[in-house]
Amino acid sequence: MSNWPGKFVIGLTGNIATGKSVVRRMLEHLGAYTIDADALTHRAYAKGAPGYHKVVDNFGKWLVNKDGEVDRSKLGNLVFNNPEAMHQLEDIVHPLVYQATEILIKRSIQPVIVIEAIKLLEGDLRRVCDSIWVTNASEGIQVERLMRKRGMSREQAIERVHMQSAQSVKVAVANIVITNTGSYDALWKQVNAAWKEVVPGANTVEPDTITTKKTSSKTGGEFIVKRGKPKNSAAIAELITRLSKGTRIMTSDDVMEEFGEKAYMLLQLDQKIVGLAGWQVENLVTRTTDIYLEEHVNPQKALELIIKEVERASGELQSEASLIFPMNELAAQEQIWKQLGYEKRTPETLGVQAWQDSATESSSAGNTLLFKQLRQDRVLRPI
Repeated sequence: MSNWPGKFVIGLTGNIATGKSVVRRMLEHLGAYTIDADALTHRAYAKGAPGYHKVVDNFGKWLVNKDGEVDRSKLGNLVFNNPEAMHQLEDIVHPLVYQATEILIKRSIQPVIVIEAIKLLEGDLRRVCDSIWVTNASEGIQVERLMRKRGMSREQAIERVHMQSAQSVKVAVANIVITNTGSYDALWKQVNAAWKEVVPGANTVEPDTITTKKTSSKTGGEFIVKRGKPKNSAAIAELITRLSKGTRIMTSDDVMEEFGEKAYMLLQLDQKIVGLAGWQVENLVTRTTDIYLEEHVNPQKALELIIKEVERASGELQSEASLIFPMNELAAQEQIWKQLGYEKRTPETLGVQAWQDSATESSSAGNTLLFKQLRQDRVLRPI
């Protein structure tokens, strides 16, 4: 067993564009608490974090941008072409990431922990894992994904793939190999089967089947808030397409793919879906990017129910802040958002770099950023 009594720790790794993050999200759907160690690495040398001054003192103030943050692109260009510089950076950030991981594991309520890290096998985190899982895909598929999802040229994508250690080395030491070359359904079946095989006493009932909140509506029916499931994908696609007035045309397959990135909280009235929120917790930040309600639904009651449930689930994932990006009519419900504890903000006013990055990444024309801090005790903040 791992260093933490009562916890079973899965170490998840694999080369770029093999689907590590999608598999981590699937394991989260199954009830695991998941940690993105690579995101914690960035947090470790953000402005105000324990590794900030060590990185600046070691590599120079030329790395600092106009906002006082370490410029990741400059640092990346330095260390990726200089093994000694990479070693120095790892000596600074790896102990901090380990400490942060330990904090997150100790205060987690879930018995199964997943640690995703590109260099899991090379560092100290490997020692605390009870099972090593590796995602695998052919070079051709990796290149195609990098071109499609990250906008790289073929030459850039091939270069990025070749920069990493051989995938065969990771596969050779794996307890579980997840081959990610097909559909979301095929990947989900592999992950689900591995979960049941490896995790001691794994709960085989998906947590998203559990009804989480009920209340009566003014129309006499009963609201039910519950986690969305793959079997709801067609209904979710229809609702988003219709309520977005065609600005987002979704298919069932599109929703299935999005289950690899986010979760859906569904609001039902008399067994019919009348609203939803699409949300995710990434780098300890909750982002709710899809909120849709039928016009006949009371927005105050509906938003109160669905947002509180997103916050409750986010709390289980130790989220530090909640960012909501409502559109159009829902964005105008200022009094409701105020009662729920949210305020309008811009990304640059959020203060914490991880929060700013999440806000900037999800902001788009026409949406509003609403912010609420969920935790005071942030990880990787100096005492």
